[in-house]
Amino acid sequence: MTYEFLQHYWCFIVSLLGAILVFLLFVQGANSVARSLGYTEEGRRLVYNSTGRKWEFTFTTLVTFGGAFFASFPLFYSTSFGGAYWLWMLILFTFVLQAVSYEFQNKIGNFLGPKTFQFFLTLNGIVGPLLLGGAVATFFEGSNFIIEKNNLIDAGAITPIISRWANASHGLDALLNPWVLVLGFAVVFLARVLGILYVMNNVNDEDIRSRGSVRLIGAAVPFVVLFVAYLVHVLLKDGFAFDPATGVIFMEPYKYLHNFLDMWYLLIILLIGVVLVLFGIGKTIVSKDYVCGIWPAGIGTVLTVLALLLSCAWNNTAYYPSTADLQSSLTLQNSCSSEFTLTTMFWVSLLVPFVLAYIIYAWRAIDKKKLDKEEIQTDHAY
Repeated sequence: MTYEFLQHYWCFIVSLLGAILVFLLFVQGANSVARSLGYTEEGRRLVYNSTGRKWEFTFTTLVTFGGAFFASFPLFYSTSFGGAYWLWMLILFTFVLQAVSYEFQNKIGNFLGPKTFQFFLTLNGIVGPLLLGGAVATFFEGSNFIIEKNNLIDAGAITPIISRWANASHGLDALLNPWVLVLGFAVVFLARVLGILYVMNNVNDEDIRSRGSVRLIGAAVPFVVLFVAYLVHVLLKDGFAFDPATGVIFMEPYKYLHNFLDMWYLLIILLIGVVLVLFGIGKTIVSKDYVCGIWPAGIGTVLTVLALLLSCAWNNTAYYPSTADLQSSLTLQNSCSSEFTLTTMFWVSLLVPFVLAYIIYAWRAIDKKKLDKEEIQTDHAY
């Protein structure tokens, strides 16, 4: 195992976690359309109890994603999570609101009323995916930060801080870039698509399933338009490349298109992912009795996001570009942990398949019986 292999390996692991996180945003997506999927109060409770069984998976994956980034690429963690903290704090705040809302919306003594907490769930369902999608877009569009490693060895430095944000917005300035918003809203509508597909599969209620088919069209059309627009933009834009021999970062025309052509296997993964997502959506809309669209669409989502994330990091690409100082952009080589740390973590990561097996087992046990109206009358219902 060479140092370069370990850098690419951990980039793959982090990207895979990010791709799984995007898939698990179906919880947020379903909550954002709960009031239209479940027209009655009973119908809404069915939707919230369906997603309430899975929200811990999303939150845990988000935390694991951040932890893996911290351990393998600490300079990114300190730059993004430490510099763009308003963006990440808003994301975490909406997820905390989600957890509280599930538990307290129907609790005795809830003086705010169920609708207040249901509003919080809707807010998380829109703001969470929007900001996470915007954060992913900065891997292609760049962020406003400056890296000054000399501060660690400069005795005259006022403070030994390596990275700092170049303005006072601390990450919120990314939302001023229209292309960041395009991908952000594409993730919002993707989450809705996946959420509708999941509820249709998980809830045994004909009224919700019939409404889901109609709502699916309304979510799928803007998602496809926004995603295609952003994908074309990425393939045609100048990208952030670097010379591995000198470490100099420069702009390269059609960099991400070149990445997909050079790494043809990523292009194949991307195309398979897109086809699976469209298949899951299309068959669910066309076939009245088909309710398993969440699985091809979910797998397709993971493959598509994985290919996109790897395309902005592999093949001598700066995965976290700086718009304030081009040479401050982060690459796999200049932002990773030591070889000893990555090697030690590699052996620990071999336990991941066992964790995934447990998650699959727990998922199947939770969904062994489809949710129905009788189950939401129990004491354990949200």
